[in-house]
Amino acid sequence: MIACLNLTPWPLVLLQRQHPGVPVAVLGEGRLRKVLHASPDAVSGGVQTNMRDLAALSRVPELHAEVIAAPMQQATWNELLEDLYARCSDRIDGKTPGLAYLKVSAQTARELAAALHAPVGVADSMELAYLASLRAKPGEIREIQSGSAEKAFLQLTPIEGLSVAGLTPFHAERLRFLGVRGIADLWKWSAAQREAFLGVDVGKRVNRFLKGERTTALPRYTPGQVIEAHLDFDQPLLEPAETEAALAELLPGVIETLRGRTAAYLTLHADTVGGRLTATRKLKWPLDGKALHRIALLALEDTQALPLGIDQLTVGFSGLQQPARMVGLWAGIAELEVTKDVLDRFPDALVRVRWLDPWAYATDQQYQWVDWLTGDIRLTAMTPTRSRPLTPMKRREAAAERMLAFFEQTARREEQA
Repeated sequence: MIACLNLTPWPLVLLQRQHPGVPVAVLGEGRLRKVLHASPDAVSGGVQTNMRDLAALSRVPELHAEVIAAPMQQATWNELLEDLYARCSDRIDGKTPGLAYLKVSAQTARELAAALHAPVGVADSMELAYLASLRAKPGEIREIQSGSAEKAFLQLTPIEGLSVAGLTPFHAERLRFLGVRGIADLWKWSAAQREAFLGVDVGKRVNRFLKGERTTALPRYTPGQVIEAHLDFDQPLLEPAETEAALAELLPGVIETLRGRTAAYLTLHADTVGGRLTATRKLKWPLDGKALHRIALLALEDTQALPLGIDQLTVGFSGLQQPARMVGLWAGIAELEVTKDVLDRFPDALVRVRWLDPWAYATDQQYQWVDWLTGDIRLTAMTPTRSRPLTPMKRREAAAERMLAFFEQTARREEQA
């Protein structure tokens, strides 16, 4: 199944996630700074597209308007694609920021929609998956089965849905002028009529789409972050024992480069006389050296490069992520017994830290030490001292003391000279 993750318009989604609960608007680059996209809260307050930023702020004073530069949009979208590649699938098409097509199961698509709180469409083709995502609610999926259910869905789709087949807004406006509201109305036309009205190029694409031609294959995703290492040989490798020894020498260095990170895929390239042969294997966490060695051997068997002679061997890890570990949901019985014994003998031995604001400038505003059992504030040697503001008299006395200390130090230097 192909799932379409719909996060369009991507700049607006990005701004909404950065400022949750606040009306936001994306402004265009340039001197005029007009509104390109606005959130539903901002639209309900009177903000419209192509409106100047000052006019939008006058209607919604709490509006957060910002310019999202194109490099930032592309960088954040690439980061999301890398995350999807590491977690969900190695078949991803994300050429358009905001639309990601993945080769996943319906259950994985449901989990993805719930995690990102975004509409997801599931179908056998990219075009139908996109149309299904337009009809899905945020956090839910809309699945279209092939056959009669697919035809019934298309008959209820507005004419703008043919944008997946190359229909432009200009053509859609002309069709609506003639009374064509949905795909069901256009289905009644003949192929020649559609080509004559829409033009040869657009008409042929629309005819092919209505006949059932769909895009059912997704390209293999090319990750941006890859850790690779290669090994050259003076003589081509022809024996399995030689390849095992070569991988035993090559893999430890690549595993060390991970530095605690986990990888989703292992890719092995074998350069032979006939060219480069490649195989990819899915990895499971946690990564183990012996298991990786075995998986690399299996990937080498998939390439079938050994009979040709291997001149160079390359091993790469992609889908890199920093693993998050949870020791346990509840403390073990042994830990509870030890803690209880310590508190029975030494009631003041253990304290807990209560974080107030980790980013505060003052230490006493960052954290507090509290009692292990009662939660009351415990004053210990590690408790940050609370700074009290000085009164005007104390400030004058401190300034006078600093001045006297300066003159005394100057007089002492003169005596020593």
